[in-house]
Amino acid sequence: MTIDVTDATFDKVVLQSDKPVIVDFWAEWCGPCRMVGPIVKEIGGDFDGRAVVTKLDVDNNPEVSSKYGIRNIPTILFFKNGQIVDKQVGAVPKNVLVSKLEAIL
Repeated sequence: MTIDVTDATFDKVVLQSDKPVIVDFWAEWCGPCRMVGPIVKEIGGDFDGRAVVTKLDVDNNPEVSSKYGIRNIPTILFFKNGQIVDKQVGAVPKNVLVSKLEAIL
C-alpha cells in the first residue's frame, strides 16, 4: 500500500513512523516519475507491514520539497527513525529500490 503525504501530514506519517519509510517525490508532468510510480506501488504491497511507502506531489507540497532540497524528480528518500539514511535520484529498476529498503529494515 502506498500513502499520499502532504506538507500537512509529512511529519506524522514519515518522521514519526516506527518503521522505515520511502518517500517518492514526483509530479504529474514528469515522464520518469510515471515509470517509477508503478514500481513504488509494487514495493508498497511487497513490504506492507514492514515499511511505509509514500508519495509526495512536489507541485502541491512545496514546503517539504524545499526543506529536503528536492531539485530533480523523481527523487526517493529513505527514512529511518525520522532521519534520511539513503537517497535515489532518477528512474531505476525495482531491484535497486528494494535493495536500498532491505538494507534499512
